[in-house]
Amino acid sequence: MATGGVRERIEALRAAIRHHNRKYYVEDSPEIADAEYDALVRELVELEAAHPALVTPDSPTRRVGAEPVSALAKVSYARPMLSLDNTYSREELVAFDARVRKGLDMQDAVEYEVEFKVDGAAVGLRYERGRFVAGYTRGDGRTGEDVTHNLRTIASVPLVLAGQAPALLEVRGEVYMGRAEFERVNAAQLREGLQPFANPRNTAAGTLKLLDPRIAAERRLDIACYGVGEYEGPEFATQMGLIEALAGFGFKVLPESRVCRGIEEVLGFCDAWQVRRHELPFDIDGMVVKVNGRALHAVLGATSKAPRWAIAYKFPAEQATTRLTEILVQVGRTGTLTPVAVVEPVQLAGTTVTRATLHNEDEVRRKDIRVGDTVLMEKGGDIIPKVVKVITEKRTGREKAFRMPARCPACGARVERLEGEVAHRCTNVGCPAQLKEQLAHFAARGAMDIDGLGTKLIDQLLAAGLVADYADLYALDAGQVAGLERMGETSARNLVTAIEASKARPLERLIFALGIPYVGARAAEILAGAYGSLDELMAASAEALATIEEIGPTTADSVVKFFQGERNRGVIEKLRAAGVTMRSETHAGAGESLAGMTLVITGTLGRPRAEFEAAIKANGGRVSGSVSRKTSYVLVGENPGSKLAKARQFGIPLLTEAEFWAMLGADPHSRRV
Repeated sequence: MATGGVRERIEALRAAIRHHNRKYYVEDSPEIADAEYDALVRELVELEAAHPALVTPDSPTRRVGAEPVSALAKVSYARPMLSLDNTYSREELVAFDARVRKGLDMQDAVEYEVEFKVDGAAVGLRYERGRFVAGYTRGDGRTGEDVTHNLRTIASVPLVLAGQAPALLEVRGEVYMGRAEFERVNAAQLREGLQPFANPRNTAAGTLKLLDPRIAAERRLDIACYGVGEYEGPEFATQMGLIEALAGFGFKVLPESRVCRGIEEVLGFCDAWQVRRHELPFDIDGMVVKVNGRALHAVLGATSKAPRWAIAYKFPAEQATTRLTEILVQVGRTGTLTPVAVVEPVQLAGTTVTRATLHNEDEVRRKDIRVGDTVLMEKGGDIIPKVVKVITEKRTGREKAFRMPARCPACGARVERLEGEVAHRCTNVGCPAQLKEQLAHFAARGAMDIDGLGTKLIDQLLAAGLVADYADLYALDAGQVAGLERMGETSARNLVTAIEASKARPLERLIFALGIPYVGARAAEILAGAYGSLDELMAASAEALATIEEIGPTTADSVVKFFQGERNRGVIEKLRAAGVTMRSETHAGAGESLAGMTLVITGTLGRPRAEFEAAIKANGGRVSGSVSRKTSYVLVGENPGSKLAKARQFGIPLLTEAEFWAMLGADPHSRRV
């Protein structure tokens, strides 16, 4: 076949596949059998493999996931992606309508567009000349993270728009995971000996931020689009008209959206879906109510965080009664003992609930929860089961009060409760229950990211006496691992390779992986940016740590206490001997022009925000997302937000882009910093 004929055939195949993707994933009305569709894809793959010069980024074959990215770049929105104010009752929804009519100086009923509030992660999709070029998380509404590599794997995200699309179009939507897919993914997690995910919303949000798009492709995320940000083209007259236009371009939009005239119609529609929501294949936690006329949006305006023309009506948490049959005590990675209620199975928010955390002994006493009680259960936000209260009228007198054990249920060591704390803790630093949780945390994706080290394998390593702390992982060899149950030579080699690769994780990941109480991923990033090496952090005083923005005295004391522990210092020395990275590359050879300074960025700058953040860190400074009296400078671009006003209020010095580069002694026109 001549090159011209190949090109024509490839384009024809792409057009056909895009059409059938839309019919299947967006409109739910497939026109051909799976085998016919697979044949089209197979032919396209073969032609592209034979003619790589004809491969394009928007080809349907590019959805399977390319190579992993090294990091998620920060991206600023030209139009902020505001959040929505929440309302939790019919009365509050009526009050919203009253505010809208007052703002519009209207006595008549307002026309609203009402749609599902999908329980997922908000994103922006950018299209130029009808082709998908980039996609971002919502972030703080003004700055998000570039997750183009993962959004490209979602079958319902069109790579090329249908019809006469605007030259520039940024579409906003909600990425989610359907219930059936969530169950499939969790079943796969359990088969691999990994922890199941908590809920579809967190799974979708976490998947979007993965660096490896191949994992995202495996998880089959979905999207529902509902709005626009930056675009070039005629204004949409109504919100419903916007949704219809998006559907025409090939986007998957929210089903069942309706235009309601007046708040009574809105309430009736919301009430109906509160009852029917479990009929949907995905989770919703309420409804979104928007003034339908888009010209009225400008009249009503917005606060710094949310539009005044829209509101989220959150459904009340579902409740049910059941019997509490037992209170178990679990031991966490820091030794904290947590009471957990075991209840007779009960349906809540479409799932079967059998357990709920009781947090601590004080909470159990406050609610007077006893074994044998009939309790009222609910799912907060349709996610986390909790015991609301005891139905005391149903007590028989045979119920038993709960007391925290004096000995650890996992190792038998003494349990203590320090003055001023609500938590009871196991005093044995070698407690197997703690160690198991520590190892799982150390190996987690947000920490050292050791692929293949799940909870079942951790159990085997502990039972075989191969590890006594997480530093021992680096002494494992493939022969030892291959001898464990269901671990062949290939799996063993893969695990040892993954452990070896984890040595190069950046400093902030190591700090987080250590499992220091009160130090989450964000605090670890701040500490790594402030000190640059684990040795410097270990030598820091509580007073010095507490002066760092976002690191309070509780966290500072916890860090110092952790590094004072003889066992912890011994484990760290074993990590050092194993070759684990303990210094930040950002600080290696860095300048000191911003040493000890904290900078905040606001507005649109001439270069990607990520470049400014990298330059700040490379010169000894740190970046904060909020202005406080500890802020050293605020770097101001075009169209700055509320941070500028706060900086002026506190008298914080302002920097232009040119002044910033001059301070670093850098050429502002160079790409090098």
